[in-house]
Amino acid sequence: MNFAAGVATPVSGMRWFRDTKRRDIQDELPGWPDGPRFTPRSKDESRLRKGGAFGARFLLVATLGVLESLAGSGSTGNVSKLGEPEEPENEVQDFPVMWADSGTLARTLPWQLDPGRRPNTDRTHLVVTDQRVLVLGLLDDKDVPSDEVLWETERSNVSTAKRMRFSQYKVDFKLVFTDGSWCRLAGWNTNCRDDVTRTLATPPEVVAEDALTTGQQQTVAKFLERQDRPGALLITRRPSGHFLIEYLWTDSVGPNYGISGDFCLMGPDGEDIKAQEGDL
Repeated sequence: MNFAAGVATPVSGMRWFRDTKRRDIQDELPGWPDGPRFTPRSKDESRLRKGGAFGARFLLVATLGVLESLAGSGSTGNVSKLGEPEEPENEVQDFPVMWADSGTLARTLPWQLDPGRRPNTDRTHLVVTDQRVLVLGLLDDKDVPSDEVLWETERSNVSTAKRMRFSQYKVDFKLVFTDGSWCRLAGWNTNCRDDVTRTLATPPEVVAEDALTTGQQQTVAKFLERQDRPGALLITRRPSGHFLIEYLWTDSVGPNYGISGDFCLMGPDGEDIKAQEGDL
């Protein structure tokens, strides 16, 4: 889990740390080492990056209107493929990954979440429990599953967990804290993002095995038969009414995926069911 990076051409690969007046605050964050500093590309720079292969600036004049219509919001390239930005001011003109006035919770997030500051040998994971949200640091070594708590807060301090549609590979999400500050993070893949946002957006309703129907208990039994390593079973009722069965492998913590596992989704009689929004 990292701070996200922009994908629209003016801010592609960039990120900023802002207060609510859009001032850069990275030099005000206690204990943070120096990191990369970015400047958004101007429209001319964006156009030149796209048209540079033609080798002549004047050729861009003829194609300028086409590029603008493809790009949307004044940028070029991948913006049109990702759809309309939800927050153009934060996704095209600028790309803050921390939005925090002095004294707010987002300012306490650890610098290790920034790939531009973190050593290449380190990884970070976001972990959600029934009471806390934590950032763990791990070494990029699958044979050494040691971890360190870099940051934690009460789960009640997170007011909103939102998946951001305007992101490459659908991995970005935003956490809004109760004091109004927020951060934009990106998971290793869509599954990693969804593992975090699913439980924060909709607190899970845990279901005991003995409360399941006969058909559901049979499905759970078959599901457990295919597990061949130590783990923990978790059954929750989703907002749709479907039941999510998860088996979390507890024998190792991987540097990329953290705690992995297996899952399936079932209906009221244990039948396979097609996922609805919010199930996964």
